[in-house]
Amino acid sequence: MLTYDMTKIEMLNVRGFDIGIKKVNENDYLSLTDMLKAKDGDFFVKDWLRNRNTLEYIGIWEKLHNPDFKWGEFALLTNKSGLNSFKISVEEFTQKTNAISIVAKKGRGGGTYAHKDIAFEFALWISAEFKVYFIAEFQRLKEQEQKQLEWSAKRELAKINFHIHTDAIKENLIVPALLQNQKTFKYASETDMLNVALFGTTAKEWSDRNPDKDGNMRDHATIHQLLVLANMESMNAELIKQGFDMGTRLEKLNKMARDQLAVLVRVDNKLFLPKQ
Repeated sequence: MLTYDMTKIEMLNVRGFDIGIKKVNENDYLSLTDMLKAKDGDFFVKDWLRNRNTLEYIGIWEKLHNPDFKWGEFALLTNKSGLNSFKISVEEFTQKTNAISIVAKKGRGGGTYAHKDIAFEFALWISAEFKVYFIAEFQRLKEQEQKQLEWSAKRELAKINFHIHTDAIKENLIVPALLQNQKTFKYASETDMLNVALFGTTAKEWSDRNPDKDGNMRDHATIHQLLVLANMESMNAELIKQGFDMGTRLEKLNKMARDQLAVLVRVDNKLFLPKQ
């Protein structure tokens, strides 16, 4: 059964003639009605359809793509194709044979459309020159669509990566402001104090929460966290020289960690955010 998307029409311009393209069963079907404008004289699609070579070509195509094609009816039509009196419309042909290679739609936006394989042969009936230009323009359009598809895919992938990246930062990188009990707690070592300032937890607390992980929290830190940690160690040494107590240094270092990580997040956001 054919399914039509008659609302979406692409246009192919061949030597000044606009030719509509619609989707039928997700395949490109081109307007034979539009293509006829390029043929000199007063001709109709049924003039082409009554030709025996045309019918034989359509029959071969249907054999490859349409298991429901009615071969008995098609044989009767083919036998009549040599007669001058033989004429058949697209609607009658599709009704008799259950063909899917060619379709006719009435009303606004209607006309006769054929699968691209059939449309290429129809282009030859118009002229050999027209067929060459027709195929070239169709291929150019498909290449353009492919590039657009690749660009859209890359854009969507960049968006996904951006959200994954920022979510990971939000959950694993930015340490929250210190709790009151963390500010007043006396840490056994400067290392543990730095851990709390940067990671929001002591080494033992992290180890208790992650018994399945090898090493310590610094082994699992991001490159951003390690960079900030190096800056914090230098700053902590300077604060010790200035005589600040551990609680004051903890607050200053925590603020420093949050500020520097926020800067790194903004830089990464600009790198990951897709261009508009």
